[in-house]
Amino acid sequence: MSSTTTEISSEGMGVPVEASNAVTVSDREHGSILLAPRASTSFKSALVPCRLPTLGEVLKKVRNVGSSFDMSGSKSNSSSFDMSVSGVAMAGPGDKVVDVLDEIESMNQSDIRKHPSIVLQFHSLTYTVKQKNSRSAVPGMCQNSAMVNPTQSPPPSTSSRVPLLDQISGEARDGEILAIMGPSGSGKSTLIDALAQRIVPESLAGTITLNGEQVSNSLLKSISAYVMQDDLLFPMLTVEETLMFAAKVRLPSSSHSVARKRERVGQLLLQLGLHGVAHTIIGDEDHRGVSGGERRRVSIGIDIIHDPLLLFLDEPTSGLDSTSAFLVIKTLQKIARAGSIVILTIHQPSYRILGLLDRLIILAFGQKIYGGPPSELNSFYAAFGRPVPEHENSTEHGLDLIQELQSSPTGIQPLVEFSRVWGEGNDGAECGPKSPFGGMDVRGALIASIARGKLVATRGYNDGDGGGDVMVDLATLDSASSMVAKFANPMWREVPVLTWRSLINFSRTPSLFLVRVGCILGTGFLIATVYWGLDHSPLGVQERIGFFALAMSATYYACADALPVFIMERNIFMRETAHNAYRKSSYVLAHALIYIPVLGTMALAFSISVWWAVGLAGGSAGFGFFVLITWASFWAGNSFVTLLSALMPNVMIGYMLVMAWLAYFLLLSGYFVTTDRIPKYWIWFHYMSPIKYPFDAVLINEFDRDGSCFQRGSEILFGTPLAEVQGAGLIDGMLGYLRGALANTSYAQLSPETCVLTGHDILVSRGIVLFSKWVNLGITISFGMFYRTLFYIVLRMSGKNRRH
Repeated sequence: MSSTTTEISSEGMGVPVEASNAVTVSDREHGSILLAPRASTSFKSALVPCRLPTLGEVLKKVRNVGSSFDMSGSKSNSSSFDMSVSGVAMAGPGDKVVDVLDEIESMNQSDIRKHPSIVLQFHSLTYTVKQKNSRSAVPGMCQNSAMVNPTQSPPPSTSSRVPLLDQISGEARDGEILAIMGPSGSGKSTLIDALAQRIVPESLAGTITLNGEQVSNSLLKSISAYVMQDDLLFPMLTVEETLMFAAKVRLPSSSHSVARKRERVGQLLLQLGLHGVAHTIIGDEDHRGVSGGERRRVSIGIDIIHDPLLLFLDEPTSGLDSTSAFLVIKTLQKIARAGSIVILTIHQPSYRILGLLDRLIILAFGQKIYGGPPSELNSFYAAFGRPVPEHENSTEHGLDLIQELQSSPTGIQPLVEFSRVWGEGNDGAECGPKSPFGGMDVRGALIASIARGKLVATRGYNDGDGGGDVMVDLATLDSASSMVAKFANPMWREVPVLTWRSLINFSRTPSLFLVRVGCILGTGFLIATVYWGLDHSPLGVQERIGFFALAMSATYYACADALPVFIMERNIFMRETAHNAYRKSSYVLAHALIYIPVLGTMALAFSISVWWAVGLAGGSAGFGFFVLITWASFWAGNSFVTLLSALMPNVMIGYMLVMAWLAYFLLLSGYFVTTDRIPKYWIWFHYMSPIKYPFDAVLINEFDRDGSCFQRGSEILFGTPLAEVQGAGLIDGMLGYLRGALANTSYAQLSPETCVLTGHDILVSRGIVLFSKWVNLGITISFGMFYRTLFYIVLRMSGKNRRH
């Protein structure tokens, strides 16, 4: 007696076949298993299959298998063994459909019984945003299709909530690719952002679970990766260096030596088809590098280096030719088959790409049009009454249909309603109460994933910033969140890796460093030629003060070149820290460390170019301090500009603000108006000016010397019209008069050789009496540290990378 049966593969397709009264479950890797007889099915049931257990679920129910064969897969002396599975009877080992023992021998896995299904389920996801609608808007004005649903009438109010996602449900499983498709503005990126928890929970309605459990954002960051649409890579790093950096920060050093990380990179280069370009730089507009498809695969490689359980990709084929796009999806299929859940958005897949996908969700205006295997698209459209024409891609047909319905009076609502009815029968409901993930919770699934080789970053160290490599027994941890470390490595391991990457970037662009040093030398040369060989006369004192004000302000203005550095790196930084590749504090510290020697070189070059040419005093000790305070000025200026780079949206606005703020700092530094003459309502800004303290320090370094004299009695008329009068009698007469007037002061014995203006007098006249030069040096360095701290705070506050 034969009847129509259903062959159900792991892709979820149901195809009617003629066979004996039995059901065969086929698995893409493990072959087929002959299951117990079941009632015959109709053609409708073939389109609406009842999902049977996967091979992994069947083998988890096997009892006493260990007594029949050993863990290496060798057969025992027993000719048979008993398998008892709820609702399923398996054929014996002699059945030619499948021999489970031979399958286990050929799989080369440690223990297949510990391989659970990992399922991401989402139900009734709804996300709305506020949209303001103007009644006086010009008719026919273009509107964003993502915001306007053709099935709805315009809202009566000037402000309304517009759904970007409307009651979206579905699931994604390990070993499969779930593709989210739809026209532009359909909500594809919004849905994948929701699944990746890149939308704040307060704004998103519905549930998202992993193996039936709510997953915390910190846990999801540790076990998932998100590949953005744009390839955000450092252009001067090679492909191998880029992946090696990812390995160093994403793989825990407690369990992965440097050699093992290199081995992982080598495996990934082969898996991604990048071994031929491993030593080629990524490249940019000015430097030739890898192709667009290779760049995309490098971006994927960065985010799968730690073998994530969930991989989200936003338009991974965007901008690629058909061959490159196919190779990217083929690579993603291999990643999925290795045990990961792959969820991606795609605009219009080709026929070849469609064949690589396991599950498909089609969206239009935030609503679900289709959910199921791609192989059922033709049946879906045929049942709707709009069959796919011969030789036409079913996805193209679907997009054309959506466009056609959009302009109809009823809009896409009939298709949405039909999809809902179709989905109720085609979601692959479970046969009985058994869950699709075999009842395994997230903690158990993680342990099993680690046991079979998944590189999940477990708690191999204490999760503090300075934690050491203290191993933790996973069995003692009672939840999945406590199992997975927030960061793969402690801070003291992250900082050297980030510094190493920055050093490589600097070394690959020596021209930029040479231009910086050249500009500093040019500035120093220009200043030196203007202030060449200053004397120690009262006029020379004024010129020296002007030189110091110009020199210290020049060090700040020269730091404006640091502005585009972080602005250009910002998107890379946000991508890397969004999934906890490293701490933001590690980045800030490494960013500071890499500049210390660079700024030191610039300070030394500037000091050498001006010190002896201008004729500054103080000898070698004075020169050494001048180098230190110049470096501190560069440090404070660089830190201030770095802070602004984190606050500014683009380089142009940043440069405008840098120039403006530095002008304010210089104006109130104490050079143009001395401290005692600054208005009280601006005195607070005077003490906040970072230029004040290095300016005071160099003046102290120059003038606060024992025995220094800058004006004597014979020069007392200097700067007045009387100084031009010839004859010593006038000078002697004036000195005699002054001796009488100053009889009770230290100038009672005033003579032509008496010093009437010391270095200390100069400092007092300018109000520089609060701090020594070393205190001013410390304050200047502290300003740099203060700005770096603010830089870190800004990164912490603005780096959430989540929608509201």
